[in-house]
Amino acid sequence: MKDELDDIKQLLRQTPALKTNSATKQAAISLALCEFDKNNSTISQGKSKPTRLNVTADVVGQSIFGRTPMKKYQLAIIGTFCALFVVLAIVPMQKFGDVGQVFEVSTDSAKQLNAPQPMSIAEKKREVEADAPKDVGATVALAKTENTVDEAVATLSDKEQADYKIPVTPVVTAVAPAKPAEAGAGLVVAQTGNEGKLDSTYRQSANSGARPQPPVMEILAKTKAAMINQPATSDDAQVSQYHDQGRDKFKEITINPLKLAKDEPVSTFSIDVDTASYSFVRGLLNQNVLPQKNAVRIEELINYFPYQYQAPANKEEPFKANVSVFPTPWNKDTKLMHIGIKGYEIDAKDKPRANLVFLIDTSGSMNEPNKLPLLQNSLKMLLDTLHEDDSVAIVTYAGSAGVALPPTKVKDKSKISAVIDNLGAQGSTAGAEGIRQAYQLAEQNVDAKSINRVILATDGDFNVGITDTNELKSFVEHERKTDVTLSVLGFGTGNYNDTLMQTLAQNGNGNAAYIDNLNEARKFLVEEAGSTLFTIAKDVKIQVEFNPAQVAEYRLIGYETRLLNKEDFNNDKVDAGDIGSGHSVTALYEITPVASKAQLVDELRYPKSDTKPAVTDSKNNELAFVKIRYKLPDSDTSKLITTPVMAEQVYKTVEEIPVESRFATAVAAFGQLLRNDPYLKDFNYDNVISLAEGAKGADKFGYRAEFINLVRLAKNAPALPPLK
Repeated sequence: MKDELDDIKQLLRQTPALKTNSATKQAAISLALCEFDKNNSTISQGKSKPTRLNVTADVVGQSIFGRTPMKKYQLAIIGTFCALFVVLAIVPMQKFGDVGQVFEVSTDSAKQLNAPQPMSIAEKKREVEADAPKDVGATVALAKTENTVDEAVATLSDKEQADYKIPVTPVVTAVAPAKPAEAGAGLVVAQTGNEGKLDSTYRQSANSGARPQPPVMEILAKTKAAMINQPATSDDAQVSQYHDQGRDKFKEITINPLKLAKDEPVSTFSIDVDTASYSFVRGLLNQNVLPQKNAVRIEELINYFPYQYQAPANKEEPFKANVSVFPTPWNKDTKLMHIGIKGYEIDAKDKPRANLVFLIDTSGSMNEPNKLPLLQNSLKMLLDTLHEDDSVAIVTYAGSAGVALPPTKVKDKSKISAVIDNLGAQGSTAGAEGIRQAYQLAEQNVDAKSINRVILATDGDFNVGITDTNELKSFVEHERKTDVTLSVLGFGTGNYNDTLMQTLAQNGNGNAAYIDNLNEARKFLVEEAGSTLFTIAKDVKIQVEFNPAQVAEYRLIGYETRLLNKEDFNNDKVDAGDIGSGHSVTALYEITPVASKAQLVDELRYPKSDTKPAVTDSKNNELAFVKIRYKLPDSDTSKLITTPVMAEQVYKTVEEIPVESRFATAVAAFGQLLRNDPYLKDFNYDNVISLAEGAKGADKFGYRAEFINLVRLAKNAPALPPLK
């Protein structure tokens, strides 16, 4: 069956493309539409009476132009698609680009839309008849355009559009995608209601004076969308999928060397109660990869676990030294000296009020499940441990920093939680500015009788403002005199700046933890909240003097980043680590007895005449002398605790070693294996497992059982992760 469209198609095939200007094109299209409507206005469809029912514009697929008679509805649709066929037949396909390219309203069109009312239809007709070819094919060919059919309709005056029932729909301007070849990029579906949302890649036109566009754009966009197999991917989705790898930063660790007791009998270091290294190592092993050796701080592995050492009797002497000596499991010719400190535990009713400022990193690097979402849940756990009279404020930082929550009593917990829940991650990282504002806010509400602390939660990726670690260290050191301390919670892998985290925590009189899962958050912030927040002793230093008559060589296992000069021990101006309520601290020395086969340094052929130690008979039986210096929280003058270590304290066999000492030794061996320390000889992961399994003790929370499983994972884990 042949109809008018077939005639038009045949005519188009026979008519060559004409070169026209933009104004003539638009005028011709307007004239064609008017003539078409005029010539067919008397033609009806079906029965002449009654007329077909009208439909509303809200029913998709049933009507485009609102409530109009069927006759005009049909004519408008046919006219529109005739023009569409003209475009498809004449314009080369490459003009349309790939399936993802969108139609845009050109600048020229926009200028014309805002121009004064165009000529009347009669004037347009006379102009076209004078300049254009007289045959219908040539007139229709003028509809060829590089933009859209709607451009021509838009040139009609408001009255003409009303006469021909051309509807008003919102203008949508598409922004071309950065990668036009990507499947699905650039699609825009025009909305017919006020509540529709465009894809995040595009924006609505800000040109309030632009003339509304007809719904043919919606039809074209939907037709294109149906041809797309893959949906468009927003920029936000692409960013959230990005993950840094191999950019974790750790301070270089030089393993403590073996020292001769007669040359350097004194060893001095600051205590360390941080646990960040253990949980970071655990996170990597659970991903089936070994940690880099600089990530392994053995003292933090050892001190991750609670130990049941003998506790002090009162808070005036806040801890007591527990020392034992026993055979070394990996070398039968050396011995281990184990020093354990247990802090006094404050009664709940005696705990001071807390004035806390949560300093939260909301930069784009925190946009990962194990970063900001984990951080939010962690802080809400800490919130549950605080008293109603405690105060919490929140400072956030990304490209800049600002106060998200002024100091608020914990009794208004819902308000604090709401602010935490509403945090989002985007932008760069102005960490230094965030630290400055957090300290300023804490100092405004400082209370000498309270715990005044900033808790920084971040991955350490500072990249805006002050980023130099030494500058930040100087700032934090200066702020210590304000009685505001700083604790650090680290999150994430791949871009974790551990070097910065350790520097801030150590110089801010606080502690550092790494949160790799919710269980760790609960351990550090809930179960150990007392030792985390409430300090019982500050600037705690340990100094051990070895008796050269009994000890030939020694080495301190771990604490490489906490070493002090021997003169620092009695200098109260030198900063050191703090101990919290009920906290325990462990240190291990491997010592080589005089005349042992394990001596690694040969005796001098020509010893100095004064090298023989002057030891009295009463002290000759001592292996070492342990000294601990500390300050009470409200004092600037240190106190001293001393403990002699006698030769008769030595256990004869490994089986006799106390459970706590045995487990700490297993953890120390594991850390040395991870770092490839040269002192373990043939001791391996299986030996560590065997030693730890016999020393799990009560293990109330399963931490020691988890450790044994980590050792099993380390046996077969590769040294490098696969590239993601």
